[in-house]
Amino acid sequence: MTHTIETPPAVPAGEPLPPQVDKLIADLEAHLPQGEVPAGIFGHPQVYQTELRKVFGRCWVYLAHDSEIAANGDYVVRKIGEDNFIVSRDEAGQIHVLFDACRHRGVQVCRADSGNTSHFRCPYHGWTYGSDGKLVGAPLWRNAFGGMSKEDNGLTAAAQVRAYHGLIFATLDPTAPPLEEYLGGMAWYLDLLFGLGGEGMEVLGAPQRFVVNANWKSGADNFSGDDYHLGTLHRSVWEIGAFPIPFRENMMGYHIQAEPGHSLSFSMADDPDEPGPKFFGFPDDVAAQFDTSRISEHQLDIARRSRVMVGNVFPNFSLLALPMTEDGSKHPPTGIVTIRCWQPKGPGQIEIWNWFLGYKGMSDEQKDRAYRAGLGTFSVGGSFEMDDTEPWITVGRTGRSVAAELLDFRLNYQMGMPGVGIATKVDDWPGPGVTYRTRYEEGVQRNLYRYYAAMMRAERGEWPKVGLDEDL
Repeated sequence: MTHTIETPPAVPAGEPLPPQVDKLIADLEAHLPQGEVPAGIFGHPQVYQTELRKVFGRCWVYLAHDSEIAANGDYVVRKIGEDNFIVSRDEAGQIHVLFDACRHRGVQVCRADSGNTSHFRCPYHGWTYGSDGKLVGAPLWRNAFGGMSKEDNGLTAAAQVRAYHGLIFATLDPTAPPLEEYLGGMAWYLDLLFGLGGEGMEVLGAPQRFVVNANWKSGADNFSGDDYHLGTLHRSVWEIGAFPIPFRENMMGYHIQAEPGHSLSFSMADDPDEPGPKFFGFPDDVAAQFDTSRISEHQLDIARRSRVMVGNVFPNFSLLALPMTEDGSKHPPTGIVTIRCWQPKGPGQIEIWNWFLGYKGMSDEQKDRAYRAGLGTFSVGGSFEMDDTEPWITVGRTGRSVAAELLDFRLNYQMGMPGVGIATKVDDWPGPGVTYRTRYEEGVQRNLYRYYAAMMRAERGEWPKVGLDEDL
């Protein structure tokens, strides 16, 4: 049985928030300093419509890895919010992000998820575009459009496009800060992971895609550093030997608010000589190939001691590096790297896009081992994924509930606040951001929602100045 949710009116980016949205954001702003988040932001239809314009319509959004479009003419179709964009490499090798809509009548011009082509042709009237988005021509051009400018009628491009370590981002807002500025301190940690391989990283296989009846913020929240759930929700993973680090030991590490909105977590050894996984669990023969000349001594020390690295770039791009195995009786754990997008499909639905990456210097056998370990654990049929998504479904259900609205129901995000738990602020952390030890801490999620609230308030053309915990 299917249920149809009536779509509320669109919310232009420059207009005041609708009353119910304004109420929820005001509630978030008022109670987040006390560690409380209104459940309604996880399911209210008008909140979602506002997010499409205020968040996804303005922020830098991850689309693809450049290894997916390695050859001239390669393309993939991805999304910003709910809208399709063609990510293409033209005949000169330049990358473009093009709105998948013909300039004549707005018809979708690209009908495959990926491929290689020199042109995109609209099926309606035959307008044809090059892989760079320029209008090449149309049937009976002289009779129909002779004298019209082709230059002014190409596919519409995203306002800004930028790649960082092969990660291709785009924004629809021409006033958005440059990507490196937007990433801020998070760039230092991306350098730490992606900079280990002298030749960079590449995608292993096509991305997995699967739909979950949850809100996109649940995925971003989880990967910002929700480590507390590991010992309960993922208990079976330890029991079957898929993950080699005992729970209590795994909780030792750091939470970092790298920049407003961007957060991450490390499970780390205190000393690089401690037994256990190093370099996110990559085997010694892989770690021996790392080119550490591209990162600092501080970054190298953190990478060498790291067992797990998990993080989220606001709004919906997450990454994870850790040792895993799909079958502990046959294969020892090996380092895997997964990146993913929590792609919004409505207030109560997401499509999860999941990629596995490997360092280009790894052998085919090493890449295959990492890929298979990832598939068995962090994929549509993986043990972690099946655990995580069921609670997220109920979070969204609660957020849409009448009871949550009438009772002003708020979620508790107080872990790690003064007097709550054992986490303490760290003043000598070598990297950027505000840092806490241990991982019993939820400031990383509060950082996510602080920036979220600011973006929901910000007018088009202005970018919010939001502090981290140390500024509060």
